[in-house]
Amino acid sequence: MKTPRKITQAKKRQQASFPESNLGSDLFANLTRIKTDFGQNNDLVVNVLQWDDNPACIYAVLYLISFTNKDTINSLSDEIDSLKNKVSTKETYSTLRDFFSGIRVCKEGSKLMDLYAELLSGNMVFLVNGSERYFSVLAENTEGRAVEEPSAQTVIRGPKDGFTENLNQNIFLVRKRIKNTSLKLENLSVGKLTKTAISLMYIKGIAKESIIQEIRDRINRIEIDSILEGAYIEEWIKDDRYSIFPVFLSSEKPDSVAAALTEGKVAIFTDGTPYVLSAPAVMVDFFHSSEDYYHHFIISSLMRILRYMAFFITLLTPALYIGITTFHHEMIPTQLLISIAAQREGVPFSTFLEGLILEVTFEVLREAGVRMPRAIGPAISIVGALVLGQAAVDAGIFSAAIVIVVSITAISSFSIPNYEMSNAIRTARFVFMVLAGLIGLYGIFVGLIVLTLHLCKIKSIGIPYMTPIAPHIKGGNKDTFFRFPLWSMKKRPYGIHGIDERRVADEYDKQDKTKDQEFR
Repeated sequence: MKTPRKITQAKKRQQASFPESNLGSDLFANLTRIKTDFGQNNDLVVNVLQWDDNPACIYAVLYLISFTNKDTINSLSDEIDSLKNKVSTKETYSTLRDFFSGIRVCKEGSKLMDLYAELLSGNMVFLVNGSERYFSVLAENTEGRAVEEPSAQTVIRGPKDGFTENLNQNIFLVRKRIKNTSLKLENLSVGKLTKTAISLMYIKGIAKESIIQEIRDRINRIEIDSILEGAYIEEWIKDDRYSIFPVFLSSEKPDSVAAALTEGKVAIFTDGTPYVLSAPAVMVDFFHSSEDYYHHFIISSLMRILRYMAFFITLLTPALYIGITTFHHEMIPTQLLISIAAQREGVPFSTFLEGLILEVTFEVLREAGVRMPRAIGPAISIVGALVLGQAAVDAGIFSAAIVIVVSITAISSFSIPNYEMSNAIRTARFVFMVLAGLIGLYGIFVGLIVLTLHLCKIKSIGIPYMTPIAPHIKGGNKDTFFRFPLWSMKKRPYGIHGIDERRVADEYDKQDKTKDQEFR
């Protein structure tokens, strides 16, 4: 990664607008400054109050009505009224602070920038005349979408709850699965305008300290005005910014994130999105599903083999058809060659152009199905795929064989569990089609060599993307192409874990060996 850059002019202007100055002791001067900095904001509420007509007991309550929970505001008002008889002239600030610290989540500070951050986080801020400090009370409005089944990662067996757009709720969904004091959480803020809350979660001792520090440093070096989704973070901190292959696992399933944490990965939570990033991630991780660990290991291994087959079908099937039918007719059985030639009689396009048009058409239908309203999206996709395909064949525009090839390719692409990896493979498929259309199978082999070299070059937070295949790790393939039994996967993934590398306790391992010898 690049070294931290100098502060930009935009950042200097922002610091000029909101300088790092402290509060004064004059309450009304502080309020004037705050109102000036916020400008004409109708949702900024400033209430100046006085107890028992005592001029020495003047304080102010500030909050943004669009952020703050109304029930919390009402309950805080009742709690303040109960303090009227307990406040003396010189102890207004300390009395309020000590009272709310005992029953609420409170923060204290003296800088204006910190005060603004508390207001913009949905908290209520208290200022007391004569005091140069403020304290804030947690009053954030937590209304939002309830926990429901994930829309993109559906499973037959396993937990059905999914993340939401609420950061604290997402953290809770993971914490209730890992009840251990070693589970650590660090809060960061990114974005000069949005001040988006980012949380790093990891298990101390299992996660590698160098990986944690590297992710922390890369996030702190981000200089951008807004962070609206976790993909912003991924694009900024990934090792190879120009690679189309994902190097961060994005998941909306809490059990998947919890499993990643137990392997030594670091989870990156972003406020406002139901997707949580996990890093580092190697290529084989994108072909695994959380459901693999909820079925028998033989069944799960069979499912993984089918996914890897789907990977090669999606990547190479159109290119192989184009290359063989254009340059290598001798490789096709005679009867099949005669059938293909008969189908192509009268077709006005070459095999390459025919395949390219159909692939692009299907991608358009896929995109339309995603963007259309849910009530009519599936109907549009089915009508477009069936009616247009059949009509194009009957009209002699396309051959039936290329329609079958494109259909098989499209179906196979849906077998890949990770959407980002599926997008990368579909994009690479067009490159292979162009190479096959130019020089046939030679182009496909050249493309495979270049793709393999590229995948071996990629890293995810310093971890080689093809681990444990390249570099080859002895004993590290128990959870790659096949899913070995849980009791046989005694160590965590190589290169990711920290000090604690064992999944299975040493005592259990010895008992397992003893039982195995007795059985023999």
